[in-house]
Amino acid sequence: MTNNDRLTRLSAHAVMVALSALALFPVYWMVQTSFRPPNEIFSTSFWPSAPTLDNYRDVMAAMPILAILWNTFVMATATTLAQVATGLLAAWALVRWRFPGGRLAHSLIALSWLVPFQVVMIPNYVLATKLGLLDSLAGLVIPNAAAAFAVLVLYNAMRGFPREVVEAARMDGAGSLRTLLEVVIPNLRAPLASIAILCFISAWNDYFWPLLLIRKIENSVVQIGLQFFMTQEGNDWGLLMAAATLASLPILGIYLALQRQVVESFMKSGIR
Repeated sequence: MTNNDRLTRLSAHAVMVALSALALFPVYWMVQTSFRPPNEIFSTSFWPSAPTLDNYRDVMAAMPILAILWNTFVMATATTLAQVATGLLAAWALVRWRFPGGRLAHSLIALSWLVPFQVVMIPNYVLATKLGLLDSLAGLVIPNAAAAFAVLVLYNAMRGFPREVVEAARMDGAGSLRTLLEVVIPNLRAPLASIAILCFISAWNDYFWPLLLIRKIENSVVQIGLQFFMTQEGNDWGLLMAAATLASLPILGIYLALQRQVVESFMKSGIR
């Protein structure tokens, strides 16, 4: 390896380290602020002089934060499973079956992905009201049970699946559903894992729909719970950072537990 190659590699690593530090610094600042007493909230020191857990105790006393985190986890998990399931079935139908209007259906699904949620938020709210889904986790999940993004990604993944394998399964007597479950899905683990991760994070971070639908704090999700500490009189930064740290722990835990699978799934599926 020449000196120029070493210099280039060192420069690349230096840039990546700098970018990583830039990305992690806000997270570090959030965590260390959650341990600051009120008189040090706006201090510029990199660590509080007298760390305290009072902010976490006050968050626990101010709202049912553990119940809210559980509500969010259940909602995000149910939404992810529903979107992956509907995406699989819709993509399989578009790829496997040739029917009049198939291309049109694919185009409409792609176009629906470009429609902002705020456009359909009010019609969804009216429908949820008529179905009695207000202030419930079911009301948060059902309108988001299908995602155009999941359909499109799985459609492209299935188009690249060897047709010979599908035809061999059909000649062995396997029907469409059995072929999907036993042949196609086991070979699409990478795109499925990628889609599941993205759907879970998107559902976990959802704000506008829960804000419109949920009325009681005990039925709320974490993004609405954080708003509890933001008022017109000002923000309670210590409690807000403590609640935000608690809200970040589940996502961080999932990433640490599945770090290798997360990286491999994104690399194999080509999602960036």
